[in-house]
Amino acid sequence: MAEKLISDNRGSRWAVLLIVSLTMLFGYFLNDAMAPLMTALQSQYGWTAGDYGFFNSSYSWLNVFCLMLIFGGIILDKMGPRFTGTIACALMVVGAFIKYIAVQYVPSPAADPGHLAFLGHHNQVVIACIGFAVFAMGYEMCGITVSKVIAKWFTGHEMALAMGVQVALCRVGSFAAMFFSPMLAKRWQMSSPLLLSCVLLCVALLAYLVFNVMDKKLDRQLQHQQFSNPIGQRADDGFKLSDLKAILTSRSFWLIALFCLIFYSSVKPFNKFSTSLMLNKYGFSDDSAFVNFVPSLLHLCSLCLTPLFGWLYDKKGHGTRFLIIGCSILIADMMLFALPILPTQGFAIVLMVVLGVAYSMVPAVFWPIIPKVIPHRRLGTGYSVIFWIQNIGLSFVPLLIGIVLDRWCIIGTSPSGAPTYNYTLPMCIFACLALASVFIASLIRKDDRKNHYGIEEPNI
Repeated sequence: MAEKLISDNRGSRWAVLLIVSLTMLFGYFLNDAMAPLMTALQSQYGWTAGDYGFFNSSYSWLNVFCLMLIFGGIILDKMGPRFTGTIACALMVVGAFIKYIAVQYVPSPAADPGHLAFLGHHNQVVIACIGFAVFAMGYEMCGITVSKVIAKWFTGHEMALAMGVQVALCRVGSFAAMFFSPMLAKRWQMSSPLLLSCVLLCVALLAYLVFNVMDKKLDRQLQHQQFSNPIGQRADDGFKLSDLKAILTSRSFWLIALFCLIFYSSVKPFNKFSTSLMLNKYGFSDDSAFVNFVPSLLHLCSLCLTPLFGWLYDKKGHGTRFLIIGCSILIADMMLFALPILPTQGFAIVLMVVLGVAYSMVPAVFWPIIPKVIPHRRLGTGYSVIFWIQNIGLSFVPLLIGIVLDRWCIIGTSPSGAPTYNYTLPMCIFACLALASVFIASLIRKDDRKNHYGIEEPNI
């Protein structure tokens, strides 16, 4: 009788999920730590909306323009999740410390307005961008590693639920960043959330070393059994150059990648500007903790609902139907944000909750679809190319929104000295992206019917 794998033990595989999700949770905290501080950076540090958009676009500098995400996926398929994940966690720690040093110790544009370092942006902004870019390189590499780890440990089990829980735990990090970062910045210094992030990411690195021990045991068991297993990591399952060609010539792969690009370009950049939207359109006070809570509702709803939608997909299937419904909700929500109607705080809360439903439904189904389309040995490379394409949107859309706000949307000045904006045009941009994602989801549905990937089938 074959030895029972450690991944067949429910407690062990869920312990692995918790450990690897912890690294992403703390990464999400740093990723969103500056999101609710746009107005404070403008009034206290002299940043412009263009600076803020440029800073957020730096997330993808190394990942997109230096192809580090592609290399990260190849390294993952060649070296495995233990080596790749450890390197990724270390890069996140280094990037977090650079970002902290920039905000804490480099003079701001308001204190030292003469020092422009790159493309008209101040030294502090540029150094913070470098830190964010290094962090993002490790963060995205960690993301593809965690996705492959879940596929490895949960194939044949509750994979969509596991991925839903992982996404939900990430939302805990985003929720904490959106809600607590302004409090920490007001109570101590603007850099306080970044210092906390540095400590948390060091903890994440130590936790990942524990996973390495468990994953090594699983590989030993697979090697000992000497049978072909779809979740195995045998030597002949390593990356080959032909795998990259097979991925890039697949129409199904490109549909999935384009959907990821367009959907996340409409949600994640919105999150970066959501606090400013609440202040400018819905009359929230910058001194109120409530202004931090309302944007964080997006992540709070996702925290609660993503595992539910993942469980439903595991049990019922209908993957592309979930994608189309979620993206349709996103279109309606973005258009309601754009229209000059009901500029009340209560309506803003309702819209953020509805947006949270869409942001739960789509990721809960989208990420478990990928292992159905891409073979396991190519999964790391496949995830890396998808994340690389996604990062193109995460780089250019925030930059575009910052430029649009500075050039066409300034309508006055707040008492704190920060500009005030009309967000109609940016929200229309986000709505158009959501509309395009519905079209791509429909093409994925048609492609699945032709190729029989099982996207519409339950996972269990």
